[in-house]
Amino acid sequence: MRLTVLCALCLLPSGLASPLPREAGGMSEPQWRQAQDYLRRFYPSSSETREADSFEARLKRMQMFFRLPVTGVLSPRLMEIMQKPRCGVPDVADYSLFPTQPKWNSRVVTYREIPLAFRRVLAGTADIMIGFARGAHGDYYPFDGPGNTLAHAFAPGPGLGGDAHFDEDERWTDGSRIGVNFLVIATHELGHSLGLGHSSDPNAVMYPTYRVGESKNFRLSPDDIKGIQKLYGENSNSRKN
Repeated sequence: MRLTVLCALCLLPSGLASPLPREAGGMSEPQWRQAQDYLRRFYPSSSETREADSFEARLKRMQMFFRLPVTGVLSPRLMEIMQKPRCGVPDVADYSLFPTQPKWNSRVVTYREIPLAFRRVLAGTADIMIGFARGAHGDYYPFDGPGNTLAHAFAPGPGLGGDAHFDEDERWTDGSRIGVNFLVIATHELGHSLGLGHSSDPNAVMYPTYRVGESKNFRLSPDDIKGIQKLYGENSNSRKN
């Protein structure tokens, strides 16, 4: 009898699914997993606090960046932001430079456009190499098909430094509301190539998410200008308003 009971217990499920933590805010498990992946990718851990690796700490950093109430709880508004097409570079606060403030020291910066297939070019390597690629393309930051990550670029420096890559699977346009406006995204990515990080100002070119119709009256914001002038100084020929 005892053996029969033990065998019956062995056939029972090893454990019930654990309930989602409070930070999930009532979201479903797929949404919870999507949020975890998003936060790991765009809000990497910091050594400044002991809770830097926790979901709640990263979620609070995202809420601060997007100027939302800092609750540490996942919400429909945060899920909406996470599902928007965006740049593949992690976020930082305000107008920002990369952590070590890299910049090009030459007043003349060269760039060269390259094809989808990576190959040797006879004209040599430029400071900023611009290319279209799909999926894995040799820089450890693979693209993910239409939507989600649209492009990424690297801070000034040797090798990949300054290079800007655009997802070949996107529908790139020159101003149509159908598709992704290349001018808007290219301006953003070249901001990274020059040394700018992401801005939490929704009006800034360096804001991380893409907004449809953004190309109308497209221009740099005061936040963008302040950031680039922090690195390279003001244009001595510009007139002050």
